[in-house]
Amino acid sequence: MDEHNQTWSSDFILMGLTMNPSLAPILFLLFFLVYIFTLFGNSGIFALIQVDPGLSSPMYHLLGNLALVDLGYSTAVGPKMLENLLSTSKTISFIGCAVQMFFFVSLAASECLLLSVMAYDRYVAICNPLLYPLIMSKQACTQLLAAVYLGGVLNGTVHTGCTFRLTFCRSRVIGHFLCDIPPLLALSCSETFLNELVIFAMGILTSIVPLLIIVTSYVFIVSAILKIRSTESRLRTFSTCTSHLACVTLYYGTIFFMYFRPSTSYSLEQDKVASIVYTVLIPLLNPLIYSLRNRDVKEALVRTMKKWVGS
Repeated sequence: MDEHNQTWSSDFILMGLTMNPSLAPILFLLFFLVYIFTLFGNSGIFALIQVDPGLSSPMYHLLGNLALVDLGYSTAVGPKMLENLLSTSKTISFIGCAVQMFFFVSLAASECLLLSVMAYDRYVAICNPLLYPLIMSKQACTQLLAAVYLGGVLNGTVHTGCTFRLTFCRSRVIGHFLCDIPPLLALSCSETFLNELVIFAMGILTSIVPLLIIVTSYVFIVSAILKIRSTESRLRTFSTCTSHLACVTLYYGTIFFMYFRPSTSYSLEQDKVASIVYTVLIPLLNPLIYSLRNRDVKEALVRTMKKWVGS
């Protein structure tokens, strides 16, 4: 009982990005700017989709939700990471750690699921264009998004519950800048075999299955594009998928590196770098990818800016 009470009452210590005090202010300034641009970029994409009638299709409705998810899980990590760069205590409460993990893991899974829904949307638009308004109706989009967020919450609940049922009787120092699953498992003196099974089982449901949907969708998409006789039409059709493909490649590359490898190959520094990519850089890059490579988004941005200037 004493050990259990100690687990719940004690704070954790996040090592953060660096142990070098002279480097911390530089990293703070860098990641503060990245976080601000992430907030403005994703908020801007979401707001633009809401106000511009030219971005009312299901594809852009899904893109708006991708911006919300990126905004959410970068916020679940960013402020605490920035605080720790300037703080000497670097503590996070047991409950605070659990809350951060829940939102981070939930939103990360939601992004995987949402990327698969976006791939399905592109499949329907290219392979079944006449049925697109019926299949991807407003009601269908709402139901798909509800499934995305429900799956994310389920993933976060399972992982957080399984992780924080463990006893942390070793060091309270988390060798990371966030409360993620692998570094917390490394601190536990309980048996973690069940947790590792849960990671792979939930990973299959929230990462592998969505990836299979993405791959299958693009097999049909590429097949349909190759049947188009005009080279210009083929390129124009495929260009509607390039932004999504770039986001999928970035996101799944880091996810697989982090979670789908043997525990014996765990490396603190490698995991920190991978975590920075998908918690800091990807939420920053997604709005840039979609705004720079999508003609409709660029045109909508120009129209909106002209309205603001004109008013």
